[in-house]
Amino acid sequence: MNTLSTPAEPGAVLEYRLTAMDRCDSCGAQAYIAAEVNGSELLFCAHHGRKYEEKLRSVATSWHDETARLSE
Repeated sequence: MNTLSTPAEPGAVLEYRLTAMDRCDSCGAQAYIAAEVNGSELLFCAHHGRKYEEKLRSVATSWHDETARLSE
């Protein structure tokens, strides 16, 4: 599984690909997490991404996490 998350190194560059137009599939809030499952992309806000993370990571082929943007 490919994983992109917040870099641990100070000054590291992280490329963001989710925009304000990307919405959570559960509630419609801005999406900060994208998971690919069975060839389909699922988008989640930080709340729902964390809520379903354990189950999704076991079946996802990729996990893209931009929740670090919330603390910038």
